[in-house]
Amino acid sequence: MIDIQSVDYSTQIPNNVGLTEDRQVLRALERWHPGYLDWWQDMGPEGYQEALVYLRTAISVDPKGWAKFDYVRMPEYRWGVLLAPKEEGRKVNFGAHLGEPAWQEVPGEYRAMLRRLIVVQGDTEPASVEQQRHLGKTAPSLYDMRNLFQVNVEEGRHLWAMVYLLHKYFGRDGRDEADELLRRRSGSEDAPRMLGAFNEATPDWLSFFMFTFFTDRDGKMQLESLAQSGFDPLSRTCRFMLTEEAHHMFVGETGVGRTIQRTCEAMKEAGIEDANEIDKIRARGVVDLPTLQKKMNLHYSLSLDLFGSEVSTNAANFYNAGLKGRFHETRITDDHRLTSGTYPVAKFVDGEIRLVDEPALTALNMRLRDNYTQDCAKGVERWNKVIEKTGVDFRLALPHTAFHRQIGEFKGVKANPKGELLGDAQWEKERDNYLPSRADGAFIESLMKAEMRPGQFASWIAPPKVGIDNKPGDFEYVKID
Repeated sequence: MIDIQSVDYSTQIPNNVGLTEDRQVLRALERWHPGYLDWWQDMGPEGYQEALVYLRTAISVDPKGWAKFDYVRMPEYRWGVLLAPKEEGRKVNFGAHLGEPAWQEVPGEYRAMLRRLIVVQGDTEPASVEQQRHLGKTAPSLYDMRNLFQVNVEEGRHLWAMVYLLHKYFGRDGRDEADELLRRRSGSEDAPRMLGAFNEATPDWLSFFMFTFFTDRDGKMQLESLAQSGFDPLSRTCRFMLTEEAHHMFVGETGVGRTIQRTCEAMKEAGIEDANEIDKIRARGVVDLPTLQKKMNLHYSLSLDLFGSEVSTNAANFYNAGLKGRFHETRITDDHRLTSGTYPVAKFVDGEIRLVDEPALTALNMRLRDNYTQDCAKGVERWNKVIEKTGVDFRLALPHTAFHRQIGEFKGVKANPKGELLGDAQWEKERDNYLPSRADGAFIESLMKAEMRPGQFASWIAPPKVGIDNKPGDFEYVKID
């Protein structure tokens, strides 16, 4: 019998799914493995493949002690296939199949829908590695470099998680899709990644921190929804992925928080009271708070687009089929079928932004996006507390959901961060007040100087309160020859 809690390292592919007893899938994954390593060498962290990095590796799926830390070269990292423990007697918790036993095999009538969900989720994982591959060269500390590489190798493992499901449950179609996941490239004209936000550049570390706060939080919401799935292998896969995803959001939230901390400290040291004295603040080698707000506006709006259209028959079909639920589905007190009932959706009606009641079943994307916004707002409030403690008079705020949208009800609508509608000419005139300008980008880039000495940090970011794995402040998180 397979010990689902521990991980089998006897095969080339660490796993807790019994690959030694599933030779066909093991051989298929072993054939896929060299292509993955080629992709990693081509598109993984540039310039640091030989560096020894202090990384965590999963050794169990027991939440009390699932990882160990040690130095490893990233191409030698033991990527594997890990599923959360199976819940005996688990049921489908929503949709038309509510109350039926959870599926251990793919229901034939939902095969195409389920494959699509897995492929879209799988495509985001290598995309973020590709977006971040140049950042090592401008790391503000070895601590931050190590966190970047931890995020990267775990996004790689999340790709393995989806590829396993494709190989195990979808035959030739699944193998073809797994190959395509390695062929697409972030930002490519010929073979771009499937979702727009994953084709955007990540040009600097502030963008990386914003990405891991906002875009990885979208990933959390999607994984939480898929963890509700009536297809049990997908549910178990996503439940363990969420364990790793938490660190990625921690990197983003604390990275932005430490940037804010250093900015406020520099203002106080220089006796600068007004957060809008941008030139004076920038002269201190830190990122001014209004520019941080603009970066927030950009990354939040891009991440909102990842939820798709507010009203969606696809989302309704996924829910009705029992494939993708709501955030914390089992904690919601309703009939879990949504054949009646409504949900308020923000829409652009007769030149105004209004809330309109839509059928709850087709408004699932809007509901999930609202859950996301609430989660983001909590993090933003924690950033505001950092500012408050220093005595600086400034507050960060999430922009209105109509701001800077490319998908859904507000696609093409010109609105400022307060949700006030603007004409085209006014938008062009004011755009640089709301989104990072070229000059902002150039300034941030000018700060991106690598700091490779243990315990030292670039001018624009404060040290963390505690080290990874409780290591001291001068710990050598990355050993560079």
